[in-house]
Amino acid sequence: MNHHVTIVGGGIVGLATAFRLLEARPHLKVLLLEKEARLAAHQTGNNSGVLHAGLYYKPGSAKAQCAVQGLQQMLAFCREHGIAHDQCGKIVVATEPGELERLENLWVRGNGNGLQGLRKLTPGQIKEIEPHATGLAAIHVPQEGIVDYPAVCEKLGELIRRAGGEIRLGTRVEKIVSGADGWTVETAAGDFQAKFVITCGGLHADRLVRAAGQRPTARIIPFRGEYYVIKKERQSLVRNLIYPVPDPKFPFLGVHFTRLIHGGIEAGPNAVLALAREGYQWTDINLRDLAGSLFYPGLWRFLAKYPSLCGYEIRRSLSRAEFCRSLQKLVPEIREDDLEPGSAGVRAQAMLPAGKLVEDFHFDEAPGILHVVNAPSPAATAALAIGAKILEKVLTRLP
Repeated sequence: MNHHVTIVGGGIVGLATAFRLLEARPHLKVLLLEKEARLAAHQTGNNSGVLHAGLYYKPGSAKAQCAVQGLQQMLAFCREHGIAHDQCGKIVVATEPGELERLENLWVRGNGNGLQGLRKLTPGQIKEIEPHATGLAAIHVPQEGIVDYPAVCEKLGELIRRAGGEIRLGTRVEKIVSGADGWTVETAAGDFQAKFVITCGGLHADRLVRAAGQRPTARIIPFRGEYYVIKKERQSLVRNLIYPVPDPKFPFLGVHFTRLIHGGIEAGPNAVLALAREGYQWTDINLRDLAGSLFYPGLWRFLAKYPSLCGYEIRRSLSRAEFCRSLQKLVPEIREDDLEPGSAGVRAQAMLPAGKLVEDFHFDEAPGILHVVNAPSPAATAALAIGAKILEKVLTRLP
């Protein structure tokens, strides 16, 4: 079957890309392939649903630009289509003197990215917003919020089909072969011809690069983030979103509190090496995935750079008491018996051979094909902006 564009991956980035393509070129024959039986089955469907405003990202970076633009686009999309969302705001709290300088750096970044309504908070003002939170100082980010990302994906899928696009679920891509007239995407369900291919494979992004006969410039290393939920009778401890000041020595935000769009409070995540690319618990082990991580020199260089921090993440994963102690830095009243096991997500983290994590959006390209190798947070918030950015890259190469 012949298409102008075939997109591989039915997460929010792949869907947003298909949506933007059909919006700009309604005549295009667009096909989206997803290996799972439903859309948004992995990263998109297993995050905590936060709308990020762009506080953390270096001004001028692709992440910063996409977050600022993407937030407004996502809010407009949700309002237009009646998707549950709440721009409830969040606070980022410094709990130790050593965090105050880092908090000030976030203030500079947030203002550099044009965030609206930022406020510095004193300890008393923290209590006005989150009565049970404690800190030396904080930043209030009123533009941040929460949203139902799976519902966003379902609506995107509906709009793609309505615009004439085709979505095939349960269709795993095995090989992508270049030919005189474009590309052949080989799957267990048949072969599909396309003039142009865009892969948005998330946890399998680097493998799709190899499937197209290319060498990926980064390896996907899966990190699992585990959450607890707060028991219903103790959910009054948190009103909206409470975050710590991230430690620049480690590339993750740290455990935090998030109000969920359909009710409840989530606490987490930590960050541990997943034993499978789709490994949502310790018992999920895929030998191919595990070998791919353990035999990658970049992982060992990463572990050598952060040995104590990586060890602590594992200890916190195995100990509810340790997890609780981390949460108590933000909300001292939280107790271990307030926590119940929640969900988990796996982050597709692109890593370079030197052990450095790829922190911004990262693409591998060849004639007629574009691979989205790294789409880190805030990819969900920024999906519509990322789709537009991908469109800019490929528009001149489309009919």
